[in-house]
Formats: sequence, structure tokens, C-alpha cells
Amino acid sequence: MVKVGKWIARHRILMLLIGVLLIIPSVIGIAKTKVNYDLLSYLPDHLETVKGQDILVDEFGMGAFSMVAVENMDMKDVQKLEKEFEKVSHVQDVLWYDDVADISLPTEMIPKDIRKAFINGDATMMLVLFDDTTSSDNSMEALTQLRKIANKQCFISGMTGIVTDIKNIAMKELPIYVVIAALLSLVVLEITSGSFVVPFLFLLSIGLAILYNLGSNIILGETSYITQALTAVLQLGVTMDYSIFLLNSYEENKKRFPGEKERAMGHAIANTFKSVVGSSVTTVAGFIALCVMTFALGRDLGIVMAKGVVIGVICCVTILPALILVFDKPIEKTRHKLLLSNMDRPSAFITKHYKVWIVAFLVLLLPAIYGNNHTKIYYNIADSLPATLNSNVSIKKVKDDFGTSNMHIVMMDKNMSARDKQQMFKKIDKVKGVKWTISMSSLIGPSVPDSMIPKDVRKMMQSKDYELAFVSTKYESATDPVNTQIKKIDKIVKSYDKSGMVIGEAPLMKDLQDVTDVDLVNVNIISIAAIFVIILIIFKSISLPVILVAVIEFAIMINMAIPYYQGVSLPFVASIVIGAIQLGATVDYAILMTTRYQKERSRGKDKMEAISIAHKTSMPSIISSGLSFFAATFGVACYSQVEMIGSICTLLARGAIISMVVVLLVLPAMFMIFDKLICKTSIGFLGKKAKAQTSEAK
Repeated sequence: MVKVGKWIARHRILMLLIGVLLIIPSVIGIAKTKVNYDLLSYLPDHLETVKGQDILVDEFGMGAFSMVAVENMDMKDVQKLEKEFEKVSHVQDVLWYDDVADISLPTEMIPKDIRKAFINGDATMMLVLFDDTTSSDNSMEALTQLRKIANKQCFISGMTGIVTDIKNIAMKELPIYVVIAALLSLVVLEITSGSFVVPFLFLLSIGLAILYNLGSNIILGETSYITQALTAVLQLGVTMDYSIFLLNSYEENKKRFPGEKERAMGHAIANTFKSVVGSSVTTVAGFIALCVMTFALGRDLGIVMAKGVVIGVICCVTILPALILVFDKPIEKTRHKLLLSNMDRPSAFITKHYKVWIVAFLVLLLPAIYGNNHTKIYYNIADSLPATLNSNVSIKKVKDDFGTSNMHIVMMDKNMSARDKQQMFKKIDKVKGVKWTISMSSLIGPSVPDSMIPKDVRKMMQSKDYELAFVSTKYESATDPVNTQIKKIDKIVKSYDKSGMVIGEAPLMKDLQDVTDVDLVNVNIISIAAIFVIILIIFKSISLPVILVAVIEFAIMINMAIPYYQGVSLPFVASIVIGAIQLGATVDYAILMTTRYQKERSRGKDKMEAISIAHKTSMPSIISSGLSFFAATFGVACYSQVEMIGSICTLLARGAIISMVVVLLVLPAMFMIFDKLICKTSIGFLGKKAKAQTSEAK
């Protein structure tokens, strides 16, 4: 590897030229990679609700719908508005009460079910049906046009509105995330590095790696907006260590080879590659663990970030060395005193009072476990957005005006008898929380023969094989009452039609909850198991994987317990990904200290001395790494309006600091207590010299 390193050092201009040229395909790749703003689309295809959505598109030409509340508007003007809505491209139809009754009729003469569904005092409601899926560009563009047509008296709710608002916010905020993360990382690097120029080179190298990663997403076809938003921030946070390691190694090798910068860099590249590959494996394992999720968002984020770490490693040993060599003189000219140059005194204090940290660990353990297990999770995607957004304002208006928060779609066999349909809907109407049902029979009457059914009504409500009915509920999506309600309605539907199904936003979110609850457990188990095995292989030890994973898991539990004690609910995505990412990204801190501890023990140092040396030499790197990760994520956490993104970044920022503190305080205490066990359960841990000294002592 030294030869390869020297070759890279000699051909540094070529490396930079290749790096610049790769920007072109990366930018093209970014432009051609679609961003998916609908998290519900990541549910597995085998779910009945997902299959139902597909049938809805294939057989009815309807993929999404929006409830529209109109206040204080004359009926004739509402009718004009309806006609305007119908002209919008990709609006398949608009269902309003003029489809079943003349607007000149007094509302008292309209059937009660229809009146309850469409009219309440001075407010009326329409149902706008789109011909494409919820998050398709067509549906979002149609909704945008509807909003332009609508006035201040008109409120358009529904999942397409939520997705559109997410897209608008994400597109506006994404560039700002990158700027904030870069600026805060720059501040930390300027404080912790020895030169004012170096941080800019680090950011340039990592920036190119991020660009390549985002560009290579074209192979996936599309990525989620969460992945798109977090890629730069996470990649910056988790790969900064590699750059720091290369520079430190280069500085050491310059002392070994005075005046031979290319040779020094060659050795630095070789050393860095070995260390960074070992370090990055745990980070990659954390991200790969996300790929086991049946909720495909995990796979999306896992693949992109694992790829990003690999690209980060490659850039660290190719582009960054070239940059450092090219800018070597400015680096030397802008050197300043290291803030974290000497950690002897704080390190000595920490290792001396190790019993205090063990007591603190034991005291905090149970509250951390309890809080971690009782942190509230929410699944309603709308709740992750500001209440002032158009979609959330409209949801509230529809609820205030009509007492309905949601609408389920019952999809049944077209050939079900009129009698069975009538009985089924009577039972559904009696289910707690159901406001009303609209079916073919309620619109045109149960006794109307097929030949007399209006074409527009038939097209909207019937296909070759299926018939639709709409069920209004007063319950919000992703709540226990609505989930119970969906179960009851589904049971009723299936008692009359085994192939019948209940679909829509709330049923999808119920499935989302069921799926991700299982994913949470699976991801945690697999990430812990994978990293346990990696540490076992690295140190050839049974005890060290247990200790290291336990220390980081303790940090994760503290991190996840804090929202519980704050009374804060977390979005479901944050709770799933944080464990794997924090474990994978911050276990490196523990591995770094453990590696030095093992090295000193194998050289014959006694327990106390080995731990002291390992601690004080690792402390600056761990602090720099933790602060860099914190800086990359904290600013985004404060700025983001999308709580899905903000919560993940909050947890990551806080998690980096907690892991840093726990590793610096608790891990050396663990070494103190379990040193004998570690030595006995680790192959070759002491080394020949240390073993000989131990034998002589006996």
C-alpha cells in the first residue's frame, strides 16, 4: 500500500484533475435522480393496502384524493369553482353534492347522508380525485394548480397536499442544510486543527465525496427526501475522522522523513487506509443494518450512506492527500497552536476517579433504559410539518367544519348484492368514530337499475371488478382510535366480501406503524450483532465486544430517553435509524481508545499506565470527532422545519456528544474493572513481553 500511496503523492495533479472531471457526471446524476417525497410509498408491496392503492390506479384511474372545504361561498360560485377544478390537468373528477342533486333544491330536501357529507352550515365540501398516485409529479402539480385557483375561503387537505408541502420545504431548505453543516464544521475544525487552511481542504475533499455520492444515486433511480437531506450532513459528520487521521499521520511521517513530503504522504496514505478501512467497517455496518427494514426507506438511506462512507474513504486517500501536498506551503504558513494539544491533566483526573464514573453509569442505567423504552413515537406524517403550512391549516379546517379528519375507501366486489351492501354499510355506520359513508346506493338510491346509473357516477365508483365507497372518520391518522376503527371496518367488509379491503391514508399509516415497529427491533438487533462480530474479529476477544457495544448502547439509551423526560414525541423514522447510525458512527471512538489500550498492554505496560496512555492520546481525536459530528448535525436540527429531518439531526448531534462523553468517562473505568477478564478472554492481548512480565511477577 505504501507504493500506491507514493504513486498517488507523485501524481497529485492527476488526482485533482480526475476529481474535478468527476464533478460533471456527478452533477448530471444528481439532476437525473428523482426525489420521492411520499414516505408511505416505501411500504412493502405485499401489504393489502398497497395492493389496493395499485388497483385504485389501474382500475379506477384514481391514485389520490383531496378533501376540499369551502366556506361562506354562494352555491353557484362553488359550482363554478368545481368546474374550474375539473379543468385542471390530472384531476380525474370532482365529487360534490351537485352530482346527485340540483343546487337549486333547498338543502333540507337533500338526503341526510348526502347533506351530512357535503354541507354543514355555511361550509361545503368537495372530493377532488386525481388520476395519479399521491406523490407523483402529476398529482403534486395538479394540487399546486388547485391552490392557485382556490381563494382564501377554500382549504385543500389530503396526503398530496402534505407531500407537496414537504417537497416545497425540502427544496428550499436542502442547500441551507449543507451551508450550515459546512460552516459549523469549519468552526470546529478551525478550533481543533493546527492550521487555518486545513479545514477548507477537509471540507473541499468531503464536499467532492458528497457530490460523487449524490451523483451515483442515479443507479438507484430515486431516493427519499430524507435521504437527500441527510446525505451531506451525515457524510460530513461520519467521514471527517478519516481526514483528521490522514493529516495526523502525514505530520508524523514528515518527522520521520524530513524534506521528503511525497514519501511522508505515501506512508501516511498507507497508514490511513489500513486504519480508516477498519474504522469505516463499523460505520458501514450500521448503515447496512438499515437495509433489513421491510419499510424500504431504511434500505434507501442505508445504501446511500454506506456508499457515501466508501466514497469518503477513497477520497480521503486520493483527493485529500493531493490537496494537502499542493497547499503544503499555505498550511505551514497558517499554523497556530492546537487547542486540544495537551489533555494530560483532564485525562489523569478522569482515569483517577474511575469509580465515580462507574457509579454514575449504574445510577443512570435504569432511568436510561426506562426512558428509552417509553419514549413516545408518532406516525402521522402531517405532524412532522409546521401547523402553519397550507396542508395542516386545511386539515384543521376540514375537521373544524365537518368533524372529519380522514376518509377511508372501501373496495368491494362489484357483484355484491344490493342487500349485502346495504347491510354492510349499516354496520360500518355504527362503528365508533364513523361520520358517514358515501356509496353508489347513497348517491343514486339502492333501487336504481344499472342501466340508469349516470356515467360519471359509474366511472367514479365502479370498475370492471370493483366498487368503491367512501367512509368518513372523525379520528386522525396514526392514532389508536382510528387503527381500532380500521380493524373493525375491515372485519365487517371481509365478512361480506373476502376479497374486499379498506384502503386510504389512515390504513396505510396503520400498516406503517405495524411494519416499522418490527423494523425497529430488527435493525437494533442486526446492527448490534454486526458490530459485535466486527469488534470480535478486530480484537480477537469475547469480552471487548460486549464492553464496547454496551458502552455505546448506554449512550444511545440516554439519548433516546431524553425525549421521554422532556415529554417530546419522536417521528417514527428518527427512532428507527438513530440506534444503528449512532452505534455505527460512534463506536469508532471506543475502538480508537481500545486499540491504544491493547497496544500498551502488549508492550508490557501495567493496567493503570496502559489505560492512562490510551486515554490521553485518544482524547483529542475523540473530542475532535465528536464535535465535528455535532457541528455537522446540530445546525440542521435547529433550522429544519421538517421534524422528520430535524429530529434525526437532533438525536445525532446529541448522540455524538453523549457517546463522546460516555466513551471518555465510562470506557476507561470499564477497562480498569474488567482488565483481567479482557486479558483472559482476548487472544494475544498481552503480547509475549507482557506475558513474560506477568509470569515473572508471579
